[in-house]
Amino acid sequence: MPFELTPKEQLEFILTGIADVVSRNELLQKIEKSYKSDKPLIVKLGADPSAPDIHLGHTVVLQKLRQFQMLGHQAVFLIGDFTGRVGDPTGKKKTRPALTEEEVQKNAETYKNQICKILDLSKTKIVFNSEWLSKMSFADVLKLSAQYTVARMLERDEFEKRFKSQVPISVVEFMYPLMQGYDSVALHSDVELGGVDQTFNLLVGRDLQKSYSQEPQVTITMPILEGLDGKEKMSKSLGNYVGINESSDQIYGKLMSLPDELVVKYFELLTDYSPVQLTDIRERMKSAPKAVKMLLSKTITAKYHGNEAGESAEKGFERLFGKTGDGVPENIEEMKIPAPKEGLTILKILLMTKLAPSGGEARRLISQGGVKLDQEKFSDLNKIFSAGESFLLQSGKRNFKKVTLING
Repeated sequence: MPFELTPKEQLEFILTGIADVVSRNELLQKIEKSYKSDKPLIVKLGADPSAPDIHLGHTVVLQKLRQFQMLGHQAVFLIGDFTGRVGDPTGKKKTRPALTEEEVQKNAETYKNQICKILDLSKTKIVFNSEWLSKMSFADVLKLSAQYTVARMLERDEFEKRFKSQVPISVVEFMYPLMQGYDSVALHSDVELGGVDQTFNLLVGRDLQKSYSQEPQVTITMPILEGLDGKEKMSKSLGNYVGINESSDQIYGKLMSLPDELVVKYFELLTDYSPVQLTDIRERMKSAPKAVKMLLSKTITAKYHGNEAGESAEKGFERLFGKTGDGVPENIEEMKIPAPKEGLTILKILLMTKLAPSGGEARRLISQGGVKLDQEKFSDLNKIFSAGESFLLQSGKRNFKKVTLING
């Protein structure tokens, strides 16, 4: 819908769900100028390709970039292949080991394969900051370094804490915000997006653009998305995440376990609902929270797997957990697992059936009552299963396998 909205309508749409903007008036001025000239804004989002498995928490800022794209602006997804070799010190209590060039390139390709589920790649400019950073002379680096003082760098929380605790800070880490900021100079970006933890780096970009006689970019930061537990930041290590590469049934089912108080926030941060639509969602949550949660689950499932998959996942969930469902799917994969003479523990079986990604996660599931054997909760870690035994094994609410142990 390129420029179908007026500048003020665009502003209202863009600022929905954000944490902060520097500044609102500057953004409105840029949008008005863009609207009158029919020239799209350059909207930048950078990512170091160090953790390429994307979950919904990562998509919050990608979703905001998509909204700019929907309004007709130029989305620029910057893969920090050069800065990725250094590593962003954000949230780090010590210097992070640098990635190899091969690791960076491999992760970058994985990123590109995933962001296509959110952004229209045909209208997305994908750039690598090695294009300009690797070509800088030492004189260029000195000029860049001269734009910031050590005192300003130590205003950053991570650096301040490490300095006071006498934890080493490498000069290269001081260079990281300057390199990220210089990306904005190289791209002449009008707007830069990031999470709230990127605030310092984004503002450095504004300062550097001024130093290089450019109009400073507007910075928009997005809030951190709580996970399915409703408390902690969404994280794979905490097991409270929804991965965008998970199956449609998994995405739908996981979102149906979301606490009611987070449903509106998920709509704000993960969908393209307008402010008017969000007002309606808030009202409907008061009288029909389950129906609204089902709408959210289907909307996000369809986003990553298509409308047909969203409908199918909803029907499957209702069949399992509706008033007439018994909680057991109709078609369950059957697995024959080789068992040695000494037998297998439940932990080993969960790993072999891929009902748990790790031994630690298997133990957590069992301790929380998330593992069932023939629809009964199972907690005996010491029990040994032998060849010839068969049972229905369940992990969590939606993952089932019919297991038969054979001679291994």
